[in-house]
Amino acid sequence: MRRKDGKPKRKARRTLPEYDHGFGSNPATSAYRHPNCTGVRTRDHWTVLSLFSGCGGLDLSFLGGFRVYGQTFESLPFDILEALDISEDAVGCHQLNLGSHARCVDLTDVPPAALPQADVLIGGFPCQDFSSSGPKTGFAGDRGQLYRVLVEYMEAHRPRVVVAENVPYLARLRDGEYLETIIREFEQVGYHFDVWELYAPDYGLPQSRRRLFLVGVRNDLAGYPRMPEPTHLGKHLTIAEALADLEEITDERVANQSQYFVASRATSGGGQGDHRNLPDKVAYCIRANARGRIQFHHRLDRRLTVRECARLQSFPDEFVFPFTTQRNLTLIGNAVPPILGYRVAQSVADFLGSAQSSAAIHGETRADGTGVAIRRGYAIQPRLFEF
Repeated sequence: MRRKDGKPKRKARRTLPEYDHGFGSNPATSAYRHPNCTGVRTRDHWTVLSLFSGCGGLDLSFLGGFRVYGQTFESLPFDILEALDISEDAVGCHQLNLGSHARCVDLTDVPPAALPQADVLIGGFPCQDFSSSGPKTGFAGDRGQLYRVLVEYMEAHRPRVVVAENVPYLARLRDGEYLETIIREFEQVGYHFDVWELYAPDYGLPQSRRRLFLVGVRNDLAGYPRMPEPTHLGKHLTIAEALADLEEITDERVANQSQYFVASRATSGGGQGDHRNLPDKVAYCIRANARGRIQFHHRLDRRLTVRECARLQSFPDEFVFPFTTQRNLTLIGNAVPPILGYRVAQSVADFLGSAQSSAAIHGETRADGTGVAIRRGYAIQPRLFEF
C-alpha cells in the first residue's frame, strides 16, 4: 500500500511496552518515592480522597516523591485513602504505579456515605463537555454534571479543603455561566472557593497548557491557600531540553519509548493538526486523542512517542503506561501534569500546616503574569492559542 506521494505507507507501531516494575515498585525510585505508593500510611499526614483520579497525575502531585527534568519533587504530607475512576485502563495504570488504593467504580452508583472521610478531596471532574476542542455541550452533555459527585461528598463528609481541576474553557463557555453555577453549588454546602488559572510553562512544564484549579476551604476554617508563585516565569523549559536524552533511544530501555503512531502529513482537511514542535519553544498541548496528527517531534521525522508525551506531561520515566499506543496517550492527555498539581498541593499543605493560616488572604489576585486567581465577576486572562 502506498501513500499519495508514491512512497510505501508505513504501519503504525502499536506494540505493548516492556517493563519490570511500575513507579511504586521500581528499585530506582525507592530512595525518594512517597511511602504511600507501597501502602504505608503516616500518622501525621493529611488524608486525601481522589475522585475521577484517572491514571494518577493529580494523586502523584499530592504525594510528591518523584524526579523529572533533573529535579526532585520531595514527598508531601498527604496519604491517598482511595482513588476512584470509571476507566479500567486508568485504574490499572494507577495501581501499577501508585498502589492498590485505586479501584474502578461508577461514582454515580456509589453513595457518599460509602466513601471514606478525608481531610482533602481532590478530583479532575470530566472536562470533555467544557473543552474548547470538544462538543461544548456543558451541563447537557453525558458527563457535564458529574461535578455534583464532589458536591455530594463535600456535604456528607465535610473535608477541610477541596481541589477540583478542569479546562480553562470552562470559565469562558457561555460567558462563564457554567463555572458560576458550579462554584455556587460548591459554596452552598458550606465552602468558599477561588479559581486559579495556571499557565503550566510558568511552573516548569515544557508544554503549552493552561488549567483551572477550583480551590475551596470549609467555611469554619480561617484563611485560604495562596496561589503558587511561578517557578519559571520568563525562562520556560523547551521541548528540546526536555526530550534531548530520548532522541537516540528507539527501544524499551525507557518504557514506552518505542510506542508511537506512524503518520504522514495531511494532504486535505485544512492541514488538521500538521504542526511540528519548535525546538526552542514549549511543546504544543498534549491531547488525549492523538489521531489528529498534531504531536510531531521537533527534530525527528516522526510523531512523539508515548514516553515523550508522558515526559512533556511531567510523568517520571519510571511511571509506566502499560497499554497500546492510543490507550496510553488517552491516559496521558487526560491527566493533570504532576509538577503543576504539585505546586497546588504544596500550597494546600502550607495552608493546612501553618499556624499562621488564619492570616492568609482570601481571594488574593495576582497581576504579575500569566497565572491569575479568578473570582466570579473578575476579569479572566486572555486565552492564548493552544494546539
